[in-house]
Amino acid sequence: MTAAGVTRAASPWPWAARRCALAAAAALAGTIAPAHASPADDQKALVALDIRYQRAVEENDARTMGEILADDFVLVEGDGKRSTKGDLLAEARGGRTHYRVQRDTDRTVVVSGDTAVLTARLTAQGIEDGAAVDYQLWFSDVYVRTPTGWRYFFGQASLPLPAPPHH
Repeated sequence: MTAAGVTRAASPWPWAARRCALAAAAALAGTIAPAHASPADDQKALVALDIRYQRAVEENDARTMGEILADDFVLVEGDGKRSTKGDLLAEARGGRTHYRVQRDTDRTVVVSGDTAVLTARLTAQGIEDGAAVDYQLWFSDVYVRTPTGWRYFFGQASLPLPAPPHH
């Protein structure tokens, strides 16, 4: 009996189990009808995700990269080389690539429903596979909205741009 004199029926579930069931029901409800942000909010979220991903690559943070990359992710480089999520995570863990700089500029984001394309100019400086690198390239990344948020699904990178003339 409660203080107000109302009798509460004993639940057959312990409190922790009820909380877990409620959390699971709430999560399932979100997968049935995910809430969509405004296009401006989506663009801000995608820019933040891109910055987070570039920082993870710069720091060889395979855990963060793995959170952002879709399981069926594919990157196609300018020379046609294809890399999967597993390839990129192994490279980050392998230690043969280290970037001093891995940042992008001139970024644009286009959102259409549950798909977004982010295009930018990337500057990379550091060591790739034991060799010093310093280049810029353009890339377009495709993100898809999932029940758990945006995931980086596909990337297309140009060949490195010609170095600017030194005067």
